[in-house]
Amino acid sequence: MSILVVDDEPHFAAFVSKGLEAAGFRVEAASTGAEGYQLALQDRVDLVLLDVGLPDLEGFSLLSEIRRERPELPIIMLTARGEVEDRVRGLNLGANDYLPKPFAFSELVARIRSQLRMRSVQASFVLSAGDLAMDLRQRTVRRGDHEVRLTPKEFAVLEFFLRHRNQVLSKGQLLNGVWEYDFDPASNIVEVYVGYLRHKLDRAGEESLIETVRGGGYRLRHE
Repeated sequence: MSILVVDDEPHFAAFVSKGLEAAGFRVEAASTGAEGYQLALQDRVDLVLLDVGLPDLEGFSLLSEIRRERPELPIIMLTARGEVEDRVRGLNLGANDYLPKPFAFSELVARIRSQLRMRSVQASFVLSAGDLAMDLRQRTVRRGDHEVRLTPKEFAVLEFFLRHRNQVLSKGQLLNGVWEYDFDPASNIVEVYVGYLRHKLDRAGEESLIETVRGGGYRLRHE
């Protein structure tokens, strides 16, 4: 498991990194918000330890930015600002946990492992691509901070795309996988539902999440 430490205090970051490596984790470190943001978007990062006081960007703002792109990523705030208002603000913005400095290192490791266990359980029920996340238990879909309301059939079509993200899916594969009947060249039901999903999921001025592959079918893009 890989932990990203975002903190601008070199000695503290080195102390935490060394301790986490001794506990069996892979560790990456960033001293600025901009660097932390870029690293946090990498799939290899499994959890972020985030300080509030960064030189270029407030930790709360970075928390919001990361949460928009990777809603499933566990984030633990580490900060000397332990006031109740700060803890509430961090949790309301999407932090999974909040640990004021100074802290017992054993408690930090225990909280990290707890978050990673919960993520492992949740991951089996969540399908995602970029900032798009589908919770199979709750039957909910979110794109960034916004919930997207889908009909049961729209949900089924999107689930099929998410289970085959970055793969080109023909109309026949979609018909068979979602509607469970063979390809009918006269049917336009796939086009209709792809249109519904684009209308609900896409953002103005951006490329559609579901792209048309000429002569092939459709593909859910995943950067």
